[in-house]
Amino acid sequence: MSAPPPTSAAPSNAALIRRLLGLTWRYRAGCIKVLSIQLVLLTMGLAGLSLTGLGIDYIRHQVITPASGPPHPAAVGAQAQSAPPVPAAKPGLIDISRLPHDWPPMQVIALLAGSILLLALCRALLNYSYLISSNILLQQELVPDLRAVIYDKLQSLSFRFFDANSTGSIITRVTGDVQSVRMFLDQVLFQSVIMAVSLTVYVIYMASLSPGLTLACLATTPLLIVMSMWFSKKIQPAYAESRTLAENLVQYLAESIQGIAVTKGFAREAENRAKFEAENRRVYEQQLGIFWRLSLFTPAVGIVTRINMVVLLSYGGWLVIHGQLPLGTGLVVFAGLLEQFSGQVNNIAGVVNSVQQSLIGARRVFEVMDAPVEVKSAPDAMPCPKLKGAVKFERVEFSYSGIDPVLRGINLAVEPGQCVAILGATGAGKSVLMSLIPRFYDVTAGRLLVDGIDIRHLRLDDLRRNIGLVFQESFLFSNTVAANIAFGHPDATPAQIEKAARIAAAHDFILQLPKGYDTVLGESGNTLSGGQRQRLAIARAVLLEPAILLLDDPTAAIDSETEHEIFDALDSAIAGRTTFIVAHRLSTLRRADFIIVMENGRIVQQGRHEDLMRVPGPYRHVASLQLVDGRELEQLEPKGDAP
Repeated sequence: MSAPPPTSAAPSNAALIRRLLGLTWRYRAGCIKVLSIQLVLLTMGLAGLSLTGLGIDYIRHQVITPASGPPHPAAVGAQAQSAPPVPAAKPGLIDISRLPHDWPPMQVIALLAGSILLLALCRALLNYSYLISSNILLQQELVPDLRAVIYDKLQSLSFRFFDANSTGSIITRVTGDVQSVRMFLDQVLFQSVIMAVSLTVYVIYMASLSPGLTLACLATTPLLIVMSMWFSKKIQPAYAESRTLAENLVQYLAESIQGIAVTKGFAREAENRAKFEAENRRVYEQQLGIFWRLSLFTPAVGIVTRINMVVLLSYGGWLVIHGQLPLGTGLVVFAGLLEQFSGQVNNIAGVVNSVQQSLIGARRVFEVMDAPVEVKSAPDAMPCPKLKGAVKFERVEFSYSGIDPVLRGINLAVEPGQCVAILGATGAGKSVLMSLIPRFYDVTAGRLLVDGIDIRHLRLDDLRRNIGLVFQESFLFSNTVAANIAFGHPDATPAQIEKAARIAAAHDFILQLPKGYDTVLGESGNTLSGGQRQRLAIARAVLLEPAILLLDDPTAAIDSETEHEIFDALDSAIAGRTTFIVAHRLSTLRRADFIIVMENGRIVQQGRHEDLMRVPGPYRHVASLQLVDGRELEQLEPKGDAP
């Protein structure tokens, strides 16, 4: 049974942007450095453009009015056509009057060309510095830090969160969605600041050259802004759907890999390939639709900006012909500024595109970061380095959703050292009952006491270190056998690890592995049999020497002979420890001090095996199914229920 995550109003885009800006503020030193480099690059670009215009004006001046010598042929032709005088640049701007008058013309031109080349080299070095600085800030600081924060948050979330979110969804948030936050910083924030500063500088510079020409050329800018806002509103749902489809693809891929044995066993490879292709096709078609929209929007913006160049050539050319604007430092520089202005305006489409992607990804990242930590240590929690193991349920109820209860009115008292067996059909609440003891979930109503203390008043880490766990499906890490056994006790000595393995009847098969305890297991221990994996899980739990043992049907994947060996070995480990064990076999049930039978979240029977066999009820019915002519048979009904 799964539970939906806590619902809350989705934050607006403005709220997301404010939060992203707050996140960026933590890296303000790196951001300021990157933006400063860009501003210097902008300044150097303007300087290079001005020098180019100055060179054109100087050459034209030398052609029309040479400093000395016979009239230049071009000058004669120009005079014959009554060429207008070369207007001077406005005061305060760079113009040819600032160039050395006593230098030969080619030396002046060489000076201008060398200056332009030097600026280009400096810009190349600064661009390199920008790329290095932005990479360090984004890929080596922000992304790893954010992933670490999300992973740390995942470690503190309760099982309820993982019940409500698929593995594919969680993996996508930690990997792809984190990159969306990086995209906001790199392709939205940086680009927006650079764009705003650049456009402001370009407009001021153009206005200083010719206010009228500036107004005429930029008349289409409001239309570009309206187009961008409209496109942003239209494209956002498409990006949200694309992210959902991509997540579904990752989820199906993960399930296909995990269930490859089932797929091959039922010869379903062809059907799986077809389904994966269908999921992949949905992602492709959705992203293709986004691509086509961008492909239409970007040229549309480009066409509008090209209108500005038509105005420039018409009106600006008229001003030059009539001597109201210099050719080089006027029209040519203005054309360069307008070209760069149009380029920045064209970037609006890219920024809009990045905004939508980054906000969708950031929303999903913040959903994890904002997920409530439902199970945590109270501020005044008590330390409990060692517990005795008395467990008491007082009118305990539990519900995933708060509406439909899974456990109802559970009253149960277990003394230290007692072994309690739990029997019930699938969905009866057995595993959920045990999950409350280590606080994988908190009770909805009532109290759960350990050594007379409400477990919500104990430090969570201390509580769990006093509890050994063996789940229905044993999970092993891609590490050595010894490291898996010592997972809960990393400082355990080889002798302690071997002792735990012997108790779990695992020592003999471990020695048969290629490197014994140093053998590295495959993913999830898939190189071992189910029984071997379960015995390693039991060894992992026993190594802690806990006060409380929780065994969720630990012999489900083990044959009868191995089960006998394990329980003979576990007798000494269970002695003196409070043990809860979900079981369906009489051989296991008989070992318990008493048995509880659960139906629909309630305890309907309680007592020893002999006592329960004397009265009609579900226990005697289940037990009678396993007894034929005095012989015990394997229990065939499904084993347990996962929380």
